[in-house]
Amino acid sequence: MTLASTGPEHPRSADPIRLPSGRLHYTTPLGAQYSGDSRLLLGELPPQSVDLFVTSPPFPLLRPKEYGNADQNDYVEWLLPFAAAAHRALRPTGSLVMEIGGAYQRGRPTRSLHQFRTLLACTDRLGFHLAQEFYWHNPSRLPTPAEWVTKRKIRAKDTVNTIWWLSKTPHPRADTTKLKTPYSASMKKLLADPDRHYRPMLRPSGHTVSEHFGQDTGGALPATLLSVPNSTSNDAYLRACRLRGTRPHPARYPARIPEFFITLCTNPGDLVVDFFSGSNTTGHSAELLGRRWLGIDLDTDYAAASAARFPQAAVPA
Repeated sequence: MTLASTGPEHPRSADPIRLPSGRLHYTTPLGAQYSGDSRLLLGELPPQSVDLFVTSPPFPLLRPKEYGNADQNDYVEWLLPFAAAAHRALRPTGSLVMEIGGAYQRGRPTRSLHQFRTLLACTDRLGFHLAQEFYWHNPSRLPTPAEWVTKRKIRAKDTVNTIWWLSKTPHPRADTTKLKTPYSASMKKLLADPDRHYRPMLRPSGHTVSEHFGQDTGGALPATLLSVPNSTSNDAYLRACRLRGTRPHPARYPARIPEFFITLCTNPGDLVVDFFSGSNTTGHSAELLGRRWLGIDLDTDYAAASAARFPQAAVPA
């Protein structure tokens, strides 16, 4: 994976951004973790200062979670002020990436439409553009809800969450070549002898396969289905929490999710913000990729515990 250098059109200050109304829990060489109401703290960010927001808001699940989750009927109006504040703080070519899982309606084997209504509200009411929709496939997810999936067996196991990639402009900054993956065995075979395995022609589907199809470009481009298991039970964060006697966040997405979008949409030195930071997977990924970052979470305990991800974290006196 090759990371491009920061362009001259995006100058960077060495001074970290301060959020006066938030509680600062720790800093690292590239970032800072705050607790407080993100709707207020996002308003303290300078306009057009953020290159990328990557976040996973609490889903409106039927069973209440300890970290808090809004009701399905109120979800859009609850989440929209956060997205509006992010829109104001984004650079003109910046992006907002939100991972929002689905849920069933109470007492019925039918799905809530909250994530789709959120998408339409962000585009129709806030002026965001849908750059692209992604799907996180988690093959290790448990079969829930048990009533419809394992007891009555009338619904399939749900293993996919939606990820909305939103932008202020139809042309946000992005580069998929930084996310190339090794070719499959069949593609390697084709590249070794293109003339034997395909002919440039118009396919019955209407798609044209040109002579360029057989050129080796260094790897396969990424797809919109991100298949990443989320089954970690003994990673460095959890071990550090146990050693410190702190309470780990119960809902953590795997690092490969924020890493993908940070690599796609930013360059080293850019600013990445997560306003539902939880265990701060996003901030840790940004630090490892050489991006500046800010994490904000309403829960002071979770914000403080996320320091377990950073051996070099400095706690203010």
